[in-house]
Amino acid sequence: MAAIDINCDLGEGFGIYRAAPEEDIFPLITSANIACGFHAGDAHTMRKAVELCVRHGVALGAHPGTPDLQGFGRRPLEMTAREIEDCVLYQIGALESFARAAGTRIRHVKPHGWIYNEAAANWEMAVAVGRAVRASSADLILFGLSGSRSIDAARQLGLACAREAFIDRSYEPDGSLTPRKVPGALILDPAQAAKQAVGLAVSGRVQCRGGSLLEIAVDTLCVHGDNPAVLDILALVRQRLTEKGVDLRAVSG
Repeated sequence: MAAIDINCDLGEGFGIYRAAPEEDIFPLITSANIACGFHAGDAHTMRKAVELCVRHGVALGAHPGTPDLQGFGRRPLEMTAREIEDCVLYQIGALESFARAAGTRIRHVKPHGWIYNEAAANWEMAVAVGRAVRASSADLILFGLSGSRSIDAARQLGLACAREAFIDRSYEPDGSLTPRKVPGALILDPAQAAKQAVGLAVSGRVQCRGGSLLEIAVDTLCVHGDNPAVLDILALVRQRLTEKGVDLRAVSG
């Protein structure tokens, strides 16, 4: 039986603000990537997200971003590779404290936003992220864009890795994600998202912007918690994948 992980970026509110209906999302996913206080999140949201992971049996992951609340970690920053390494290591450590307090542990790390995209294309940044993950624990799984330098760097550093593809993002023919400023880059239609999820999980293919087909090896599928249609997308994705006989379970190292 084919198997796939469904992950979601969560814990991305702070204070009284919430970015996603998290209590309803957790029962629909198998892995959660929790913001660690830089691009979003704070001590309380981190604790609550960890508790939800434990309650629903969801694999816990760190989702470190840049220290840029106003830009939600998606704007380019002038940061050196060493600064990125320290930034990622710091945030993993913060979430690990809450995991330990809840009697659980972090299973994976998925960089957020600009760090994720920069590491996918820039070897020096990819190695910096990988070093931070390895320094925290060699048992962690690094989530990275399938076919990217992130995956290559993780393997060279001896880290377990999960090749990630996206349920709710459009692709370019070169395998990169369509920039968010382009109309249609974020998929809002549940039927379109479910079709893309099935194509990736069952056939290892995705239709790119412009109509061409791209082959992608995938271990985990992501949907964004701040997608306005996240609940409808997840419900339909789970239904369609189950109908195809795909087993939904977290990635193992």
